[in-house]
Amino acid sequence: MKKVLVTGSNGFIGKNLIVVLKRKRDVEIKAFDTEDTIDALTAHLKEVDIVFHLAGVNRPKDEKEFQTGNIGLSKVICDTLLKIGKKPFILFSSSIQASLDNHYGISKRKAEDLLFELSNGAQIPVAIFRLPGVFGKWCRPNYNSVVATFCYNITRGLPINISDPENNIELVYIDDVMRSFIKAMEGSEGPQENGFYNVTPTYTITLGKLADTIYFFRDSRKSLQLSDFNDRFTRCLFATYLSYLPADTFDYPLEQRRDQRGELAELLKSSHFGQIFVSRTRPGIIRGNHYHDTKVEKFMVLEGDAVIRFRHILEKDSFEYPLSGRDFRVVDIPPGYTHSIENVGNSDLIVLFWADEIFEPSSPDTFPMPVLQEK
Repeated sequence: MKKVLVTGSNGFIGKNLIVVLKRKRDVEIKAFDTEDTIDALTAHLKEVDIVFHLAGVNRPKDEKEFQTGNIGLSKVICDTLLKIGKKPFILFSSSIQASLDNHYGISKRKAEDLLFELSNGAQIPVAIFRLPGVFGKWCRPNYNSVVATFCYNITRGLPINISDPENNIELVYIDDVMRSFIKAMEGSEGPQENGFYNVTPTYTITLGKLADTIYFFRDSRKSLQLSDFNDRFTRCLFATYLSYLPADTFDYPLEQRRDQRGELAELLKSSHFGQIFVSRTRPGIIRGNHYHDTKVEKFMVLEGDAVIRFRHILEKDSFEYPLSGRDFRVVDIPPGYTHSIENVGNSDLIVLFWADEIFEPSSPDTFPMPVLQEK
């Protein structure tokens, strides 16, 4: 059983790390945060095999807090370990700003120096990660993360401030940070040539593009348009955006088109995969009786009983497929076949549809033609 100490346990990275560590059966977790005493920290250091030193100060009211929060706590850890003769593996979350000469960067760099000195002098293994801006669920908004701030404010209809839309920022996703931390802890990942550990992949985006992307996520509930999720950064950013939704706004209505046949609502649209929509059809009603030149579709009955009929537009004979919501079967709709779907049950028919392109009224690729020809 490995005993692990996490400083900064109530912070953004600390919360995510503890969740990951709890999934491991061979780990016992000790937590330390601002409300805990130095005596408690000392007691933990006497027991543990691994220290994730994540505690730090980013946006203090007084710049002197950089000294106490970033340098001072690191010195306490180093001095305590030397005093008690303990040699745990130490992983320290630093920042790429440690290479800069601002107050925050200087404090992080001095904390790094303390840990490197400890490692060299006492042969204590140390892994220092210089992280860019980390984004993901549970990050504190309106503090030090522009992603968290944008997501939080935009989900609540609050304004955001952008000083320079063309300003580039470098980001890394919290789950990738977690994977790298665990690999370093388990010894399967080492430092780079400069002695620091890195997390990959990293992403670069302008502030203007970041804001536009998050506004696109917000507006997708009305436009139904999805982003290109082949791009992993977009997927991670969308997951982060959703994590900031207020708990009473997870659901939203869809616009329904109603007529005597029933209702139809579009669910999702994307230039990459087409669109998904759903219909409710009254008993005895037939939908369709049209064909497509190129567009293809898939039909799936979710509830009720239906018959889907086909006829090649250059032939006379038709054929059919009976479907039931009990079976979860999918029927492909090839081009060049006129087709229809009839509710042959006694209750409403609910059908899920997929089309490989978004419906364009000016060029619908949909041409009326009955499946069953009059004799």
